[in-house]
Amino acid sequence: MMAEPVGNDGALVLLSGGQDSATCLAWALERFGRIETLGFEYGQRHRVELDCRASIRTGLGAIDGAWADRLGPDHTLALDALAQVSDTALTRDAEITLGANGLPNTFVPGRNLLFLTFAAALATRRGLRHIVGGMCETDYSGYPDCRDDTIKALQVALNLGMDARFVLHTPLMWIDKAQTWAMAERLGGAPLVTLIRDESHSCYLGDRTHRHAWGFGCGTCPACDLRRSGWERYRAGVSHA
Repeated sequence: MMAEPVGNDGALVLLSGGQDSATCLAWALERFGRIETLGFEYGQRHRVELDCRASIRTGLGAIDGAWADRLGPDHTLALDALAQVSDTALTRDAEITLGANGLPNTFVPGRNLLFLTFAAALATRRGLRHIVGGMCETDYSGYPDCRDDTIKALQVALNLGMDARFVLHTPLMWIDKAQTWAMAERLGGAPLVTLIRDESHSCYLGDRTHRHAWGFGCGTCPACDLRRSGWERYRAGVSHA
């Protein structure tokens, strides 16, 4: 059963077009009275994810009329400078490897810090206090800007620097990909699972020509591996244990 929204509180959801952010959008639609979404174009190799955002929003509205009523404007911001200052496999045509620092070269330094800072600035203008992101410490590649400590520290910094009372929500922080699929099922049943499987995009290479049981992607990059293994464990019922 859908929970009652938290009064008239509004939330801004970081919607990349991927599985995690689509699930977070459904999570927010269940909890807040009005929702706006924000995506970033930063020269990402898998820019096709941005093209998935509209169908995700439309599909969520079709699943639940109350969600459609709560879903407000969508925003996209260009952060081209991020690609200019980074040298990563997400912003360059480069092979995905492990760097000397122990992090995969898909890590874009400062990305989530910038995303949340710009989100807070937009939320200020739009009168939104809650900011929702899909950062996760459980199924991730060791990115330091996905850690819970990072998000908590940034919430403090944003509230001090903007003299605000923002709340940064990360509903996926302590769950894995199988549990993320299960969360989607709890929120919107089979229709939401199907929507996220078919319309969201995770593949780092931007491949939407190969269709798999778990969705579109190259099938070999780290993002596809995580999504596939999570789907298989979800379908096997592991996430319900």
